[in-house]
Amino acid sequence: MSYSLIKVGNDYVVQADDKCILKVGSRRRAAQLISEATDLLNALTAAESPEKPVEAPSLAREAPELP
Repeated sequence: MSYSLIKVGNDYVVQADDKCILKVGSRRRAAQLISEATDLLNALTAAESPEKPVEAPSLAREAPELP
């Protein structure tokens, strides 16, 4: 997803792809919100696709020892 910032009158509009999603009065605040949204999406992507594959639990380790 790509974010952009456009000025409309005295306000700034944040766009995600081609959709207007937010209108703020400060360019600095709009840029900060874009940065935070990008960071959150990157964190979500990293959490959904871990680099290491999840190992299946070993049944031998989890089974209780029998006498």
